[in-house]
Amino acid sequence: MDFDLPEETQALQGMVREFAAREIAPHAAEWSENEQFPTHIFTKLGELGLMGMLVPEEYDGAGSDMVSYVAVMEELGAADQSVASSWNAHSTIATLPMLAYGTEEQKHRWLAPLARGEAIGAFGLTEPDAGSDAAGITTSARRVEGGWVINGTKMFITNAGTDISQGVTLLAVTGREDEGRKRFATFYVPTDTPGYTVGRKLKKLGWHAMDTRELVFTDCFVPEDHVIGEEGGGLRQFLSVLDKGRISVAALGMSLAKAALALAVQHAKDREQFGRPLSAFQAVAHKIADIGTEFQAARWMVYRAAWLADQGRPHATEAAMAKLYASEVANRAASAAVQIHGGYGYVRESEISRFYADAKILEIGEGTNEIQRNVIARALVQRA
Repeated sequence: MDFDLPEETQALQGMVREFAAREIAPHAAEWSENEQFPTHIFTKLGELGLMGMLVPEEYDGAGSDMVSYVAVMEELGAADQSVASSWNAHSTIATLPMLAYGTEEQKHRWLAPLARGEAIGAFGLTEPDAGSDAAGITTSARRVEGGWVINGTKMFITNAGTDISQGVTLLAVTGREDEGRKRFATFYVPTDTPGYTVGRKLKKLGWHAMDTRELVFTDCFVPEDHVIGEEGGGLRQFLSVLDKGRISVAALGMSLAKAALALAVQHAKDREQFGRPLSAFQAVAHKIADIGTEFQAARWMVYRAAWLADQGRPHATEAAMAKLYASEVANRAASAAVQIHGGYGYVRESEISRFYADAKILEIGEGTNEIQRNVIARALVQRA
């Protein structure tokens, strides 16, 4: 067993680490305080070939594997979770459904600009009354001559309201089967389509620099060629790409734990009390030991799930386990790191406070941890 990353992946990770240290980390606190989406960073990520990592080269992507993607996320997320989470939403649920189910014309028309970093992608699933219950959405699409008319509201949608937002891929109900079961389809709605309104930016507990909004569709007409994949198969299509999204969020959690560990160690070495550095006190040292141990455990769970995906092997359970564990490790690590910082950790000027605020959403987004436990338990029972 070789636990070393391939040389090319290590080189890529090193390049991203240097970029993040130079372009992201020094400005992340300012972006967070001002709730500013750093458009120029995503343009630069596009120039580095990182906005289409999971997209094949024929559509202007990099054609990278999931292990390399996780390696990049490890560095972006350790620098700033807002940038990393926006990149995650763009790179996975906003682009993978179109990659998997779009026509060649759709891929060249909409996917390629996203992969080049000329625009950023959004996916609309969650609604005011539908979160974990994806099948419970009520946004509807009615067939009319030449296309579809969409009505409904989406909530907590990432990347839809930036100045480089190209449009949103969304799931809508298109009717019902004879037995009453809903039919779903996936649609692409370009920005500025009549009837498509982007609401105000939501004020969140964390992820302040990430663009998150409500989207409203009022008699919004889209042509027939804006349907992604097979009408009636929209929910299945979304669920089929969910595992890579879960690995990506797991990598976000792992990267946050990495940042919390580094900040806790540095503060414990620099801060003195009773004539000794905090690191000399066993109570503090044990907290650092726990953060470090759990970070390593989470790290290899995430990389293993990514490796399984790259091998074409079943990985849904491992993705759910990685997302569950890494997100909870991130929350424990951030909390312990704030405790080590003491009062300094509780003021917004401290870097650890930003990561602490960012941590909670990792247990909620991309399927709550309660849902992950359901997925894992069901799989384990079926295997027995």
